[in-house]
Amino acid sequence: MAKLNSIGLDIQKSKVLAEKLNELLADYSIFYQNVRGYHWNIKGDKFFELHDKFQELYEDLFIKIDEVAERIRTLGHTPNHKFSIYQKEAKIKESSEVADGIQDMKDTLESFKIIIILQREILELSADAEDEGTNALMSDYIREQEKLVWMYSAYLK
Repeated sequence: MAKLNSIGLDIQKSKVLAEKLNELLADYSIFYQNVRGYHWNIKGDKFFELHDKFQELYEDLFIKIDEVAERIRTLGHTPNHKFSIYQKEAKIKESSEVADGIQDMKDTLESFKIIIILQREILELSADAEDEGTNALMSDYIREQEKLVWMYSAYLK
């Protein structure tokens, strides 16, 4: 019989999940900071609408960062907190151009793609581990973000 952690999940499977969630935490953290930069530095005729949209997005990302870190703790592991680790582990990279709204939206869509793919991997792992808590979290995130991808893509066209 497998050894179980304090919430009744297989310890080894929980460790793998926590590692993947730490990858997600890194991507979310870089994405968050990029979006803050878009919000602060946006220029041009779409300033007012994009400034507000980017604020909505970074506020949502802030909540998700906290939820992912707390889920890692719930699984019995430690969330990474160093930006130096995030920069090494994240597939999302720091944005260098943050004042061009169209480029910012393209970068946002690319970041969502990276995150959604990773969340689907985590969803598979959480299903295998019978971890309904992580599973529900990832399902909710994916559903929300797929809708945002559709909306942001429509904006660009």
